[in-house]
Amino acid sequence: MADHPQRRPARRDRRPSPHAIRASPGFPHVTPFVETRQDVPRTIIEMDFPEHTTYRRMITKDFLHRRVEQLRPRIENIIDDLLDTMLATEERPVDLVRALALPVPSIVICELLGVPYQDHALFQTRSNVLFSREATAEQAMTCFQELAGYLGELVGKKAAEPGDDLTSRLVTEQLMTGAITPEALVAMLVLLLTAGHETTANMISLSALTLLQHPEQLAKLRADPDKVPTAVEELLRYHTVAASGARRVAVADIEIGGQLVRAGEGVILAYDAANRDGSVFDDPDAFDIDRSDVDQHLAFGYGPHQCIDQQLARAELQIVTRKLFERVPTLRLAGDLAELPFRRDAAVYGLQELPVTW
Repeated sequence: MADHPQRRPARRDRRPSPHAIRASPGFPHVTPFVETRQDVPRTIIEMDFPEHTTYRRMITKDFLHRRVEQLRPRIENIIDDLLDTMLATEERPVDLVRALALPVPSIVICELLGVPYQDHALFQTRSNVLFSREATAEQAMTCFQELAGYLGELVGKKAAEPGDDLTSRLVTEQLMTGAITPEALVAMLVLLLTAGHETTANMISLSALTLLQHPEQLAKLRADPDKVPTAVEELLRYHTVAASGARRVAVADIEIGGQLVRAGEGVILAYDAANRDGSVFDDPDAFDIDRSDVDQHLAFGYGPHQCIDQQLARAELQIVTRKLFERVPTLRLAGDLAELPFRRDAAVYGLQELPVTW
């Protein structure tokens, strides 16, 4: 096995700035919505230090490892209930995206935020438009405004009657103390609600498909369930569903690999390419749940802007991967792999549907 150098940089460089993107005409945005949201308050993904640190700290404790560990029993119950419903149906095939992949992270993030899950159709359809590369800017802005209106009403309800949820805590601890404006709070909630289910939902369906397409790897997992956490990390590396990468603008000259990036020029941090880097990973295009170098993956980014939802996503992926193949041991793909509808028109890669049977 090759002795690869460690990827982690010695320091975190603040010269690539997400904040500067809005003031950079012609920057290649991921979706039309990102290009035209000048009047929408910035969220943590567009902020530089120290503003980024201030706003991130408002929500960090709800996504820490110890908090996520407390949520595991509830996540298990959610997944068991969904599997009970799926297994009780007499119709075949079943779309695993609708039956399991989409509702798991949607229910979890709704409960964490205090959003009624019965309204899930509203935010799922709107988030699809926000993440779409094909929607017009006007369509995306309309969907954002509808989500903002819905969440603005929720903020009002939490102000009148706080509950034990993240939205209530943000209202009582941040909004009512003047630490955040109502507009900025609503924009933050839109981000948490939409990003909190889109990425994980796509990873759940892609993970199931990948394991079904690699029966020797699935057999290892079934023989030793303790491999699930490492297998999830390998699935995250292998797919990197946020394949559009992180977008930045250089606020000062930077030299990267002998290439000078001048102040004002754009930078795209291509995490999908980094996760297939042969100088870091042995046989990077192979799916191998036993690889020893998987801890070097960048599926969640790196540094101050690393995905705040990563521990929750890991827990959901670990539990659903273990339970799905334990409870449905004869699960198999229904149909031809070449005919599956993949999401190539969105900022997050995944499957539109995944027909399975057993």
